[in-house]
Amino acid sequence: MLSKAILLPVKFTSGFIYREEKIYQKIKGILKRKYGNIDFESEKLNFDFTNYYCQELGKPLFRRFISFEKLRNPEYLPRLKLSCVRIEKKNSFDNKRKINIDPGYVNESKLVLATTKDFYHRIYLGQGIYAEVTLYYTKKKFCDFPTTYHDYRTPEYKKIFIAIRELYRRQLHNNGTKK
Repeated sequence: MLSKAILLPVKFTSGFIYREEKIYQKIKGILKRKYGNIDFESEKLNFDFTNYYCQELGKPLFRRFISFEKLRNPEYLPRLKLSCVRIEKKNSFDNKRKINIDPGYVNESKLVLATTKDFYHRIYLGQGIYAEVTLYYTKKKFCDFPTTYHDYRTPEYKKIFIAIRELYRRQLHNNGTKK
């Protein structure tokens, strides 16, 4: 007989790539109404690591990250990603997105991102959604893999996820989930 593992809740996050501040604020508001209060918001960062999004979104591009206050079961990730895909489509113009939304979650040991694209290091979750561990936490810092996106390898991004991880750890402690 298999024993049932204790599954701790996780802290959901979302990254955004966009050109216009107005669309970011609109989408952030939609996500807040759907998923609850936001307890972390990064500063606006330049996004110039790739030209992949430029044809669709334009230039210059910016990046921000948020985290949601409410902790949830990690099983929620595919539902969140599918919701974000629908929001992107609903806010598109001429079949071009105005914003890219990258949901994921942080726990004590890693940052996991959701995607619709399969690759050798991604695990299928169902409903067309895959998950990848993008960063792992060890020796008081986040570390990357050979498959980690270039922007997520930067000290600036890792600092953001350290801050989100600390919020998460405080919540676990304050909720009595973890001693």
